[in-house]
Amino acid sequence: MNPFNQRSGSGLSQSPRSPSSQAPYLSVSVTDPAKMGNGVQAYISYKVITKTNLPEYQGPEKIVIRRYSDFVWLRDRLFEKYKGIFIPPLPEKSTVEKFRFSAEFIEMRRQALDVFVNRVASHHELQQSEDLRIFLQADEQTMERARSQETGIFKKKPADLMQIFKDVQSKVSDVVLGKEKPVEESNQEYEKLKHYIFELEDHLAEAQKHAYRLVKRHRELGQSLSDFGKAVKLLGASEGNPLGKAFSELGAKSEIISVKLQREAQHLLMNFEEPLKDYVRAVQSIKATIAERANAFRQQCEMAETIKFKEIDLNKFRLIRSEKLAEAEREYETLKAEGEEATRRFQTIVRLMNDEIVKFQEQKTLDMGLAFHEFAKGQAQLASGIAEAWRSLLPKLEACSSS
Repeated sequence: MNPFNQRSGSGLSQSPRSPSSQAPYLSVSVTDPAKMGNGVQAYISYKVITKTNLPEYQGPEKIVIRRYSDFVWLRDRLFEKYKGIFIPPLPEKSTVEKFRFSAEFIEMRRQALDVFVNRVASHHELQQSEDLRIFLQADEQTMERARSQETGIFKKKPADLMQIFKDVQSKVSDVVLGKEKPVEESNQEYEKLKHYIFELEDHLAEAQKHAYRLVKRHRELGQSLSDFGKAVKLLGASEGNPLGKAFSELGAKSEIISVKLQREAQHLLMNFEEPLKDYVRAVQSIKATIAERANAFRQQCEMAETIKFKEIDLNKFRLIRSEKLAEAEREYETLKAEGEEATRRFQTIVRLMNDEIVKFQEQKTLDMGLAFHEFAKGQAQLASGIAEAWRSLLPKLEACSSS
């Protein structure tokens, strides 16, 4: 089982619903990556297949062609419109030309994009998004127009959205330096949440770094054994029997073990390193939501302060019976409505985040358990296979050494 393929929802895994079920379902597949164009204009397109019985869709099955920037468009739209929800992360975009169109990179990205869109489609709120329906149903020309017409935050790349979080952090620094009065929440549960997320990101990133090294080590050892096997087989060809035959068999076993190592390296990459990397990205999405919460809290505080000063002015106008009183009252009522809206926005973000973090932690436990189980199982099978290969060769080598 590939844990990288099993996760869906907002960092959550859900079993895909069968299209034959009478219950409402929305199933999406990202398939058939194909290189389009040449040179710097080249990109990869994907076939996105949607199967659903939801009445708001254009039929039971729809197939569209999408490129990476279309997925970016969808994520940015969701990030802007669904404050408080942990928007699923996208895989990073490779800037290294030699990796951009390698078969391995393309397949990893295809799987990650498949996970992303299914997380969105299985989320009880995100699946209702009109932008998701556009993404899954619009023809390529309509999709291109939608992308090109975006302005403001929708033009930002996923990495740019993290600048919001840095801006909030700089405001905290300003507070410490006395440049600005505090606008941070003084909430013990919220502080615990932030501490947990920052610590989790560090631990996941460290684990992912060492998983990468494990993959690299398996590949390097596999290549070394392959080269060694070829050299020993050539050595065996120059020797007479039985030594030559033993050398040839040693070379053949080395090449077999090399294949096992290369396969396990690929298994480690897809079933262990990639899930860890995916969760690093998921935590970064949570940090972006935390930044949005901090921003909403600051706006709420600023509105409350503005309303307070406006109320003082209003009372002054009432005392002196100023002719500006009527206008001031209208402005005050408008500000009060805006303040109430700012408070509702903040409270909505808090409510949604509380729900999301519970689901995230539950699913993380399942996903990480599965990833580490796959790691241990793969290592056990590899060790057993290597031991068996060498063990079968020992009698023949012993016979040569004792003759």
